[in-house]
Parts: sequence; structure tokens; C-alpha cells
Amino acid sequence: MLLQVNCAGYVKSQYMQHDASKYSYGPNIEAKTFMMPEQEFYAHHPGRFFYIKEENKDSLISIPFAPVKSQLESFEFSVGQNDICWRIKHGGLKYKISLQLAKEDVVELWSLKIINQTNKVKKINVYPYFSIGYMSWMNQSASFSSELNGIIASSIAPYQKTEDYYKQKDFKDLTFLLSNKKIDSYCAQLAAFEGTNGLHNPEALKQEILNNDSANYQTPAAILHHHIEINPKKETQLNYLFGPAKDIEDVKQFKRFYFEQNETASSKLKFDAFKTASMTGPDVLQIETPDPDFDRFVNQWLPRQVYYHGRVNRMTSDPQTRNYLQDNLGMCYLDSNATRHALVKALSQQFRSGAMPDGILLNPKAELKYINQIPHTDHCVWLPLLLEVYLDEMNDYQLLEEKIPYADCSDRHTVREHIERSIIWLVNARDERGLSYIEQGDWCDPMNMVGVKGIGVSSWLSVATAYSLNVWAKICRQSGKEDKAEDLIEKAQEINKAVNDYCWIDGWYARGITDNGRVFGTSDDEEGKIYLNPQSWAMLSGAADSVKMNQLLEAIEANLETPDGVMMLAPSYTQMVEDIGRITQKFPGVAENGSVYNHAAAFYAYSLYQQNYSDKAFRVLRTMIPDGSNIERRGQLPLFVPNYYRGAYHQLPEVAGRSSQLINTGTTAWYYRCVIENLCGLKGSQGDLLVNPQLPSHWNIMQVTRRFKEATFNMQVERDENVVSQQVYLDNKLLDTAKVTNIQPGKEYQLRVLIPIVNENKFV
Repeated sequence: MLLQVNCAGYVKSQYMQHDASKYSYGPNIEAKTFMMPEQEFYAHHPGRFFYIKEENKDSLISIPFAPVKSQLESFEFSVGQNDICWRIKHGGLKYKISLQLAKEDVVELWSLKIINQTNKVKKINVYPYFSIGYMSWMNQSASFSSELNGIIASSIAPYQKTEDYYKQKDFKDLTFLLSNKKIDSYCAQLAAFEGTNGLHNPEALKQEILNNDSANYQTPAAILHHHIEINPKKETQLNYLFGPAKDIEDVKQFKRFYFEQNETASSKLKFDAFKTASMTGPDVLQIETPDPDFDRFVNQWLPRQVYYHGRVNRMTSDPQTRNYLQDNLGMCYLDSNATRHALVKALSQQFRSGAMPDGILLNPKAELKYINQIPHTDHCVWLPLLLEVYLDEMNDYQLLEEKIPYADCSDRHTVREHIERSIIWLVNARDERGLSYIEQGDWCDPMNMVGVKGIGVSSWLSVATAYSLNVWAKICRQSGKEDKAEDLIEKAQEINKAVNDYCWIDGWYARGITDNGRVFGTSDDEEGKIYLNPQSWAMLSGAADSVKMNQLLEAIEANLETPDGVMMLAPSYTQMVEDIGRITQKFPGVAENGSVYNHAAAFYAYSLYQQNYSDKAFRVLRTMIPDGSNIERRGQLPLFVPNYYRGAYHQLPEVAGRSSQLINTGTTAWYYRCVIENLCGLKGSQGDLLVNPQLPSHWNIMQVTRRFKEATFNMQVERDENVVSQQVYLDNKLLDTAKVTNIQPGKEYQLRVLIPIVNENKFV
């Protein structure tokens, strides 16, 4: 279950059945598609609101803020670890609205506490309005149930094909709003409530008592009415349950469990937003640095976003293969067993040829949809990268010998053989120059016309393949396959040479070569002259030597770096380029067309850390988090890393930096990896823990607590003018090598790391 809530009370809500579903809709039928970026809120946008009207007074307010949007005397919006709260003062009353999610059930718990701060009795009418919206063109209705003390809206999910009936017959097509206090009146029909006035001044609220309207195919809504008297200095509390259900019996069970089993509802409501043993931030990583805002994000919010991706797979039943593998790369730090399961599931859907499907089917009813029906060529790249993190964390090399099937035959081969086949597939999917075919896209989905004829190639995929080969070579070496490792390294060098021969132009790497033989992503292009990803991954693969690295870093700084972060490409395209594709049709600075695309920026940060550019890498990470200097311009609280911030900084500076508001992003896994393995420098390796923190030069101290292999490591990092190289002390004893060996589960280790004072040179 996923809710995105803003301070005004507007809510986007989804939950998983066989696939992502809704129970609170817009005013018109909505297409089922992926989450849309930068969506504006409108008058009938789904939300949860409370109209308040004092008896014998004409004034009407709504809280938290919309739809009336009247000026309130005091307003506070706060986001806690397990709830969202509003605290509002107006007209002698203090209101506290609280939203929590159930740990297991798909249900929202809303509570409204009202405190009379005056010396007079307050008589008020409270009208909770929870939008339901247009549910179905086939069948929709809503009415009040006195037995359940709430409004029940029902529908039938539209379908045309006979077979879809059997897929959908068990859908949760009911939406309910229940209250724990007696209802004085209600309205279940949007038009009857709103009238001709609009939601900012509903016609039904011209009178105290609602007309008890039902919806019989009209657009449903859930509006309840409580008449309340509050004595001086006293308070009252109203609780509500809102969510989907399969049938009335489901709703009855919710009512019994949350409202009836205890006299005090709050004592029974075990609402705890994704707080589980495998996810809790303090159990995995806690940091204390000179940047408390960064600490809060890393300690509280980043692991939640990582966990969301790994646990619910971006609210889809067929996540893109690259997304599924990378999301579980991040999940490995929180729940390595889940990562192991994900890797096995993905490989069991591999084809015997070694190719991976474009999406991973998570349940028997899932099918490949949308973008997963378009062939992409990068999915095999991510297998060794995920496996590397899992093995570093768990030292579970037995996994390599576990036998699993393929999607298209009954043969069962070991994980090692599956990975070998994927590597062979990558190596074979190259042209006579040794460059990787792109077909209808690589990591960059909308680059769909570079290789549509089967000729075009991708420089990024080429260096990514070389890097993947090098990672697999490392795993082979660590698992006793030295000869195989040498062959892989030789092949990676061959690919790197091809990229340098054909794609190194004008001081940076071109993005690729089209079906027509045109090299693009060079200074000859007026738009899209430089792309970030080929530069980052050339640093990872070893294609870029020190001379080329300095040149490409200068090119990135001159063309891509902005106050809002590093852009994915520049300049942004302003018209269709038919041998590149859909990316060039996206609005300039949006998504892949030159935004600060944080996933690509995270790749860049990771590549910088591998080359010890610690300051530059940290700046890339830090810029992804809104702060007091830019939070209003970005329009987002520092609670998650968005998919992108608007780019085209030099073309459209007036809108640059705006958040996409999209929480689905591959950024989080790589961000968490950068923080744990590079910034904190605590990286697993064959059962040991390597210690090599990479602090930015303006930090002189850092404290870290990290869980690894069921042990706890407390690390203090300090800069010391008397040391010229890193010194690592374990329990006050200087280590000969910077790693902890023979780690014992349940034991607590004390690390002290002294590092030299540095000036900004290579570490910029």
C-alpha cells in the first residue's frame, strides 16, 4: 500500500491486488499507467478533508487546508516515522489530524482530535469528506450502512474480454469510510453534495443536516456528519477507517478489529508504516556527521525508500528486469534473504540463450505490460552487479552452485551457469567493431530509434558490459575460477578498446552510433552533445585512463553540472531527432531529456568514489536532498529522492530544479550503496569487513553504527594532522590491514579510524 500525501490534504493512494489498484479515484475514469511526474493538484483531486462549521455561524473552513483554502490562524504539517500529522488552530479550537497505515491490512486510519481552548461550550458540525470518485463505467453506487456506521461504495471493474471476468472477480471493488462515532447525517453522492457551488463552498453545507443522498450510478463520495459539543478546555476525538474491500464481510472484519475489540481504538491500532525488523534504519546504519539534515535523511528516510522498492516492487506485478535487480541490490543491505529470493526468481525467468526478459513476473496472473513489451538490451548487465553486493554482504558462495530452471526449457543449471550464459549473451550481442547493439533501448528506455534496424550501438552499454565482465571476473576469482577470470578481464579490455577507438571524441565519450552510422553525443551536435552515463561507466569499466578521466570530468563540469545537480545530457533536445527517438520528444529538462536524473547522478557518484573523488561524489549525493536554500523552489520535503529534478538549466532556468515528485527510482539503491560502502567505507568482502571511509574534506569527524553479518560495528572517524595515511584501530589495537576478520555474530566491535587532513585537489 502506498500513499503520497501533501499538506493541503490531497492524497494519491494505491495498493496491490494482482496489480496496482485504487480505491479513491479522480472525477473521470483514469487510464491505468505508471505514475505521472509533476502532477498538479486540482479542485477534484482525490483527498481526505474535514469541513468545519460552527453552529449559528456562516463561516466555513476545511482542514487540513483544501478545498475551502481559507486563512487559518495556525498551521503545522509534520511527517513522523510512522504517521503524518497536522496541527491547526482556528476560532478558539485546536485540531490535530493524524494519518497512519496498517502494518498488514490495506486500510488508512485517520483520527481527528478537537480541543476547545476557550471558556465557552463550542457547538460545531464536522463533515469528513473522503473522495471516492469515478469508479467504473459499468457499475458504481454508494450508500450508508447503519450497521457499519459508514458509507460503502461498490463497483465492478470494467472489462470487455470474457477471460478478464475470471481475473477480476475477486478484486476489491468496494471502498468504505467508517467512523467510530455516531453519524448524524451523510451524503454518498458527489453532485448532491457539491451542487453548483464547487467543493470550496458545497451547496449541501448551506444547511446543518445533510440530505442522506445515495449514489445510484452517479459519482460516489463519502461525506459523514457529526454534531459535536465540546465543553471548555475539553477535547473529543473521531476515528475513521478508509480503504478497499472485497465484500461487506471484509468491511465488518475491519470494523471489529480496529473499532470494537478495545474500548480505546488507539490501543488496538497497531499501525506502523513499514517498520519491520528487516527494515528499521537503526538496525542497519546510523550516522552522525557535521550535517544533521543529511544524517536525518540517511538514518530515517533513505532506508524506507530502499525498502519500499525492494518490498513492493514499485507497485507493479511485472517490474522491469533492470529495476527489479537494482532495487534488490539496495534491499540486500536491509534484507539479504529477500535479495537472494529475487535473484533466483529473476534467473528462473531467464531464457536458455542467456537473454533476460524485459520484465520479471511476480505472480502467476502477471503479464508483461507497457514498456516491458519493448525489447531492451541491458538487462543481463545487472546480474553480476546484484550478485556482487549479495556475496559481499553474505559470503554465500554456495548460491553459485544452486540449480534453477529456465523460462523456456526444463533444464536446471547452476546460478554460475546462468550468469555465464548471460555474459556470453552480452559478449555476442555486439557488432563487428566490438560495440554493443542497442536495439530499441538500453538503460535509457526512450532511446528507442538508435538501433531499431538492428545496427545501432550504445557506448554506454558497451562500457557497462565491460564493467559487468570485470565484476563477474572478481566473483570468479573469489570462488576459485582464476582462469575464467583472466578470460573475462581480457574480453572487457577488448570492449573498452573498441569504445575508445570509436566513441572517444572531443574529450568525452559519445553516446552511440545510430543505424545510419551517425555518431551522436559529440560537440558536432547542437543538442544532446554530451551524455553523463557513458562518462560514469567508462570510469567504472576502466576504459577511461587518467588522461581521459580528467578530460571527461572537465567536460561534465562545463556542460552538465548545475546548482540542482548533474544533468543527464545537455543541451536538452527541443525537437524530434528520428535516429535517436522518443527521448528527444520529451519536454526539455524533463526526465531523460536533460533533467537532473538522479539515477544517472547516483551512477556518477559511485564512479567518483571508486576513483577517490570524495568531495565531488559527496556533492552529487548531497545535492539530491532538498534543503532550506531550495526546498520551496524544488517543491518537495527532504523525505525521499525523486526520480528527477528539472534540468535544462541554461535553457529554462526559471523552472530548473523542480521535483518530479516521483518516488519510483533506481537512485535509492545506488545512493545507499554509496553511503554504506564509500562514504562510511564499511564494505563486506568474503566474510570480512573492509574499512575505508571517504569523508568529504570539510568534515573532520563522523560516527557510524553498522550491522554486518549479525554483528554491530561502532566506528569513530577523525582527521588527525599527525597521520599521513589511514590508520584503523579495532578495540584500541592498530590493524595491519584495514579490515575486520573472523567476525562473530552478536558481537559488538569498536573501530577508530584516523585519516589525514586533506586539501581540495584530487578529492574535489
